[in-house]
Amino acid sequence: MDEQARQPEDALLPVAAAIPEYLVTAPGVVPDEVLQSTRPLVLRGLVAHWPALAAARQSPEAAIAYLHGLERPGAPPVTATVGPPEIEGRFFYDDAFTGFNFRREEVPLGVVLATLRKYLGQERPPAIYVASTTIDTWLPGFRAANALALRGQDPLASIWIGNRSRIAAHQDLPENIACVVAGRRRVTLFPPEQLRNLYVGPLEFTPAGQPVSLVDFAAPDLARFPRFAEAMSHAMRAELGPGDAVFIPSMWWHHMEGLEDFNVLVNYWWRRAPAWMDNPMDALMLAIASLRGLPPEQRALWRDAFAHYVFEYDEDAVAGHVPPPARGVLGPMAEARAARIRAKLLQRLARRGSR
Repeated sequence: MDEQARQPEDALLPVAAAIPEYLVTAPGVVPDEVLQSTRPLVLRGLVAHWPALAAARQSPEAAIAYLHGLERPGAPPVTATVGPPEIEGRFFYDDAFTGFNFRREEVPLGVVLATLRKYLGQERPPAIYVASTTIDTWLPGFRAANALALRGQDPLASIWIGNRSRIAAHQDLPENIACVVAGRRRVTLFPPEQLRNLYVGPLEFTPAGQPVSLVDFAAPDLARFPRFAEAMSHAMRAELGPGDAVFIPSMWWHHMEGLEDFNVLVNYWWRRAPAWMDNPMDALMLAIASLRGLPPEQRALWRDAFAHYVFEYDEDAVAGHVPPPARGVLGPMAEARAARIRAKLLQRLARRGSR
């Protein structure tokens, strides 16, 4: 048998390049150069001075006790994602794509922490994951004690807590700095333009809100997903330890793995856009409903219209011949005008739905 044919499929994939590293000169401060980057960056030791890290360095039990001590009395339950040992931390669809291979439970955060502590050191524990939970709601003292300065930004801070996990590659609209507090993380990133090569699943039926790649990164099936090899030729990867962080720009695909019995990650999210701007995914879904079924020649016309009014927009070219007071949506967008557009669109959709 040919030597190449005997190799496992993942051995045939290109090796991911290392995510570039940015030298941290002031712990706890994210430089403007990082905040404005359009490429991912690893920031070693960015939050190594945090008190939460001091606890995590002692032991997983100490890290759990630290978080439990900050839990807000009377806080609402968190959503815990729980799967059997057989999924090996890969929270995903079931085989028929009619549901998922996990269940969700609403439980107090303290119960989750106690359960994770109970399973420490076990060879095949159930997979347990608390995803993207707002820190200020459940751990209100955390940010005061464990600060991160992002100049000019007012980020949303969230925490991820669990044991070993493999979170399918997905995109997020906000910019993102992810800081490892406990355990180790392996991060694999792909540029947004690798969409076609990542074999993304359903848009409206997803494991956690965002469409995900269907490729199992631990055992990629290149017969079923042959273009994934091309995606891997553009991939970047890093392993992060406690205190390390990674900056993930908007819409970069990221596959996240928690590598230890107890892992904690803190995310800071923000957008480089006014708060009043809507989610572009809403526009995509409406475009799919409105345009994709048109005859090819009509889709081509609308592609040109979108290029003219949106993707290649230049006010002089689009509306230079219209008096400024009469330009409406052809002129610069602002919050009040966007609100009027949204209201009119909702009215039209409501009329359409009532037919």
